[in-house]
Amino acid sequence: MKRVLSEMVLLLFVSLILSSCSDKNKELAEKIGSNANFKKVKKMALEVVKTGFNAGDGYGEVWIRDYNTFIELSAEVYPKEVLKENLLVFFRLQGDDGNIVDGFIPKSKAVDSEGGYKYIYTDLEPNYCGHKNTVETDQETSLVQAVYKYVNKTGDREFLKQEVGSRSVGERMEDAMAFLLKHRWSDKYGLIWGATTADWGDVQHCHPWGVFLTEDTKYSIDIYDNAMFIIALNDLLKMLPESKRIWEPVKNNIVHNTMKYLWDKKNNKFIPHVYLDGSPFPADFDENKIFYFGGTAVAIEAGLLNKRQIKLSLQKMLADVKAAGAASIGLTLYPPYPEGYFENKGMAPYSYQNGGDWTWFGARMIQQLVKYGFVEEAYVNIQPMTDRVVKNKGFYEWYTIDNKPKGSGTFRGSAGVLYKAIELMDDWAKRHNN
Repeated sequence: MKRVLSEMVLLLFVSLILSSCSDKNKELAEKIGSNANFKKVKKMALEVVKTGFNAGDGYGEVWIRDYNTFIELSAEVYPKEVLKENLLVFFRLQGDDGNIVDGFIPKSKAVDSEGGYKYIYTDLEPNYCGHKNTVETDQETSLVQAVYKYVNKTGDREFLKQEVGSRSVGERMEDAMAFLLKHRWSDKYGLIWGATTADWGDVQHCHPWGVFLTEDTKYSIDIYDNAMFIIALNDLLKMLPESKRIWEPVKNNIVHNTMKYLWDKKNNKFIPHVYLDGSPFPADFDENKIFYFGGTAVAIEAGLLNKRQIKLSLQKMLADVKAAGAASIGLTLYPPYPEGYFENKGMAPYSYQNGGDWTWFGARMIQQLVKYGFVEEAYVNIQPMTDRVVKNKGFYEWYTIDNKPKGSGTFRGSAGVLYKAIELMDDWAKRHNN
């Protein structure tokens, strides 16, 4: 009799908890569904993406790093043939070694200048030329991810068989992945390397501009590049399951080595850099005090962290945002690198990629919070981002520590990731608002 009563009490307790959770979820769903700024931002995002494919009004090129983050939004307003053509330009400009350019621009607008971009031309591409930022290692992975999003959104799997020169799109994606293993690979760590940049940034520590590898470059391994590689390999395996024998062991090794060498178990964070030949910074500088927001968000997207680690990461982000006096979890990193640690004058503390506030990455963290069940946290932390879009009437590239807009006001990457974050919340709300 006592056992029966105990079981009844337990069932009643569980029932009360479930009822409470259901009521709480319904209340949150109603808040999401009735948020006026969410609706405004989605409408604004659709309008800005209709106007083209360059990164924003401050850029002439179509960049793969950016296109990867708004191609799904573009699919809402453009026919698939247009989206596909942009992807094909990148494949036509692909190097013989498999490398992928950063961006392309009409040949008529490309102007070579001393110290500027040296444009890349191929016989396969009659209308455009490209350029490559060699300090970064995310162009190849960004293209594979963009192709996956295109195929997933449109259902156009035949695109993978389309010939570009003598190679299919599928083969060229594998060529791009092979480039990273052949030309950006550390045998010692079993991970890919790039130049020393700030988190996900594409400006290295040396040189007044900092977008090309030089004799002063300090090579290092970071979480962003390797997490992007893992995501790309996951996408490749879904598109080309017949390649599993080749690429799945590569992916599994990178997952293992990423956590082995880059994850700091004691501090529950990613180490900023593992250097291949020494750090460029002073010996008394403790770089591991810096928390990388963007790289952490992308690592979560790559499936590298569990729910407990994600919760701890969010807590760290929120504490750092408060300490910095910033507006959102789009904060690139904290604390910033000190004055003079980057030769590029735009990389002063709390400027640009050195502690600027980027919705372009903050909204990716929001997406992951929704996917991992932290919907209430996502709802709270997306609002500083949507509020400033409405207030400033545009998707600005980044924001200062006191929330002032900077850079392009039509930054399509920010529009793309913010739209997707809201869509994920809307979908959750529809499932729980019954």
